[in-house]
Amino acid sequence: MSKLLIVDDEESICWGLSQLGESHGHEVMMASTAEQALSLAEKDRPDVVVMDVRLPGMDGLTAMQGLYERIGPVPVIVITAYGDLQTAVEAVRNGAFDYIVKPFDLAQMEQVLEKAVKEAGREELQPGEPRQLEGLVGSTPEMQQVFKSIALVAASDASVMLTGESGTGKEVAAQAIHRFSDRASGPFVAVNIASLSESLAESELFGHVPGAFTGAESGRMGFLEQANGGTLFLDEVADIPLSIQIKLLRALEEGEVLPVGSTQRVKTNFRVITASHRNLESLIKRGKFRHDLYFRLCTFEIDIPPLRKRVGDIRLLAEFFLERFVDRQTGMQHRLTAEAITELERRPWYGNVRELRNAIEHAALRARGGTILSEDLPAPVSQSFLGLEESQAGSDAEINELLKQWAEQQLRDPKSAAGIYEKLLTLVEPPVMEVALEKFHGQCAPAARCLGLHRTTLSKKLKQYDIENS
Repeated sequence: MSKLLIVDDEESICWGLSQLGESHGHEVMMASTAEQALSLAEKDRPDVVVMDVRLPGMDGLTAMQGLYERIGPVPVIVITAYGDLQTAVEAVRNGAFDYIVKPFDLAQMEQVLEKAVKEAGREELQPGEPRQLEGLVGSTPEMQQVFKSIALVAASDASVMLTGESGTGKEVAAQAIHRFSDRASGPFVAVNIASLSESLAESELFGHVPGAFTGAESGRMGFLEQANGGTLFLDEVADIPLSIQIKLLRALEEGEVLPVGSTQRVKTNFRVITASHRNLESLIKRGKFRHDLYFRLCTFEIDIPPLRKRVGDIRLLAEFFLERFVDRQTGMQHRLTAEAITELERRPWYGNVRELRNAIEHAALRARGGTILSEDLPAPVSQSFLGLEESQAGSDAEINELLKQWAEQQLRDPKSAAGIYEKLLTLVEPPVMEVALEKFHGQCAPAARCLGLHRTTLSKKLKQYDIENS
């Protein structure tokens, strides 16, 4: 049995968490203020603390420091209705065991509590200094998970890979990791690999000495050396030429670079953060990317969700951009009408946050009287304009290549080769049918029409694959 201390000024939260704790056989103490919690903790040391951030009087993050001073290291689960990156980072850097945003699911809290109780005797979290950051905005669960991941990984020196569509804010996330890390006083060197020509990429990354090649009249310090003591951000890392990947891997492993044309290696110490909107695992299977370099770069992965999957953040982002756009002539601050917000939330935003930011700036320039109407917004950007149709074609090619590899593997074994076509149908039909049913809310008739099947045929296949049709 463990002792839990619940600190929240909402009686319903305290009651619900106390019931949860007692149902697992724990002894529960409750406090409505940080001051009361500190007093209780001194008299009867808890094993785990669950604490709200916003409390009357002393706030929860400050109270965490008081707890550490009075009773030493203790797992603290922070809960708050104010989910932002700053709160997440402050909580984790101050030593929080975990960070949960209200309203939370009791099952989620139960899982975190169990883990905290198990670690209570071993966990020693060190408090850190809170820092300020602007740029990442979001209150949706998807962005809260991103904030939590950044907070967790920032204090380490692990290599981080950021994935997500173009325009989702991967570089902003990389900057956040750097600014909340112990390397924040060092340089942040951002390199877009796609912008480097293959012939000069080696020189740009590793540097060169005078006379290394035609036109190299003077030496140049490469990006890897420039990042010494700080963070190197490699954007579009999938575009690194295969011939250079082994040299990059060696530089990361040994902590030194060999400039082009030189025989003397140069020591450098940096953290590497990479980003890509392409599927690196697929590139590895096609021989386009080294698997050993992938594992060196991807110690910790953070996926940045596209804007269309976090519609609840669109208004927050739009207002965030508006606050930073003030009319230079009048000094006027703009505001969005309800109709403009509705239009913003209706659009698919294939260009993600980058497209939204440009749209807000466009609208602010067109608006009269500081009020942005829906007609002030630019026309939506189409998929074809951004080349997403070509991207889809690329995805089809990748699927085709994977199916070929699967077929080759099956045909190597005479036993596996028998009935390979039926195996293929069993592999591909169920997920397609499940997606179609989900799209049409379980209605068999429209799903069958979408798939080009007769309704009876679809029903038989659903039974064959044991797919529930709700």
